[in-house]
Amino acid sequence: MLEDDERLADPESANLAIQSECAGTTNRSPTVSRIRRDLVVLAVSLAVFAGCALVAADGRVGPAERAAFHAVNGLPDWLYGPMLAFQYLGVLAMPLVVAVGALAVRRWRLAAALVLVVPAKLALERAVKWLVQRERPGTTVADAVLRGVHPAGLSFVSGHAIITFAIAGLLALVLPRRWAVVAFVLAALNAVARVYLGAHNPLDAVGGAAVGLAIAAALDLLLDVARDRGPRRRGRTAPAREKGAT
Repeated sequence: MLEDDERLADPESANLAIQSECAGTTNRSPTVSRIRRDLVVLAVSLAVFAGCALVAADGRVGPAERAAFHAVNGLPDWLYGPMLAFQYLGVLAMPLVVAVGALAVRRWRLAAALVLVVPAKLALERAVKWLVQRERPGTTVADAVLRGVHPAGLSFVSGHAIITFAIAGLLALVLPRRWAVVAFVLAALNAVARVYLGAHNPLDAVGGAAVGLAIAAALDLLLDVARDRGPRRRGRTAPAREKGAT
């Protein structure tokens, strides 16, 4: 009762207390949302990867996957040039190239995460290929069309897909939505290109994409990459509203 009387007697202090409580709730909410989002992406990505790994574990290519492979691998030869270009988006140096761009615009957390994509990719790809040993389409699909790729070697998962989807997942945390969509479209085209060229079967690419997104989610949990997005539009309009109110 005494505390209530004191608050009623001093409305200014009561307002400050309410504002402090609201500010605390607002500051906690984005962090909780980010962690929840990253954990959901991580869980879904690992589930997709596990499903692909279970199917590919016997080393064979099933009828459905074979049909999907032929649908892409059998596309016209005039697509070779564009598909070759899309393939290069997944080379090992690409995260470092994008990291340089992030540094140029002072997105420090994004740059650090992109650099860490390289060792994460190398470690996880090696672990997966030790667990799931399935050969490339040149060995597992008798009538595969090979366009400048090796006919043999372990192919699950696609390292190119790991890189492109890890980059896309990280860029989506910082870029506006329309540019995030562009990043994911380019990542998907890279995965399609690897199947078109005959380097991978479809589940190799899907599994690699899942690993890449898992890496992006884990790095955001570690580094809070989304903080590099900068102030939101709502935050910029708040001072204008306060000025109008006064």
